[in-house]
Amino acid sequence: MPVVAADEVLRLLRAVYESRGVPPDEARAVAAHQVGANLAGHDSHGVIRTPDYVRRIEKGDIVPGAPFEVERETGSTAVVNGNWGFGFVQTERAMRLAVAKARAHGVAAVTIRYQGHMGRLGAYAELAAAEGMISLITADSGRGPKAVVPYGGTSPRLGTNPICFGVPTGTFPLVLDMATSAVAGGKVAVHRNTGEPLPPGLLLDARGRPSTDPADYFAGGALLPMGGAQAHKGFGLSVVVEVLCGLLTGLGFGVAEDARHNDGNFIALFDVARFRDPREFTADVDAFVAFLKDTPLAAGHDEILVPGELEARTTATRRASGLDLDDRTWHDLLALLPEAPA
Repeated sequence: MPVVAADEVLRLLRAVYESRGVPPDEARAVAAHQVGANLAGHDSHGVIRTPDYVRRIEKGDIVPGAPFEVERETGSTAVVNGNWGFGFVQTERAMRLAVAKARAHGVAAVTIRYQGHMGRLGAYAELAAAEGMISLITADSGRGPKAVVPYGGTSPRLGTNPICFGVPTGTFPLVLDMATSAVAGGKVAVHRNTGEPLPPGLLLDARGRPSTDPADYFAGGALLPMGGAQAHKGFGLSVVVEVLCGLLTGLGFGVAEDARHNDGNFIALFDVARFRDPREFTADVDAFVAFLKDTPLAAGHDEILVPGELEARTTATRRASGLDLDDRTWHDLLALLPEAPA
């Protein structure tokens, strides 16, 4: 398993995308999001996705340089057509638009449709937190292939439908970023690449039977909703995400005949300064975090970690030590380069 400096992986990813006709600024943005995911410890949303993105470019499902089109707009809302551009690029643009609207009006909501995979939602929550905004961000796969069964079912009808909240603090942003499925599809791919079985209770095989073999997911299996014995809660959250990102955006539900993946996205921002002094607010958040971390520990636990803390620590560690890439991911990346790296 090679360990590669983050800057070197950025360079290689940019070379891969620019060799496929991606404009340099977009190649930088995509590479930064992928490496950022690996740095944060979410390898499922990082370099491992590169072959899939390249296939989508070559198929025409991702359009480099696609225009960012605001189809409908008010002072505090916008409906964006991403025209099948990179989700990383179009969602960053939408986030900047939402920040400007929230700054002007206190709150803002933006929907996006017809764009590629937008990656780790937490990255956008971190951008909003840096602007003093509380954020709610959700995403679904539009009318692309489905991965998750409804509670009580055996056939997939939903995406992994992540939901993310971000809060500015005086230190690292407080970010809760989670799939509403029991596990993200990309994490199943990580287990496939490393040969490790999944824990029980996450996956069904193609016949609807419980499985721990990640290969079963890629052979027509499906993921379960988050929650284990209380999986109706994860299913309920997933339904709400589908409404916000599939129906409110106009993408619809189900699977289109061309099965083209596109991330529907809903962003809501709240400017803390419109509610109270930002410095007082972040001081209170920091005090609240300290209060939580001071809780007496249960057996088997060394400390209490709040949302976003592990990602902040992992990013600092991996930025210094490099990224651990499994052999298959590293091989796939090198194979996509226009020429062997120097």
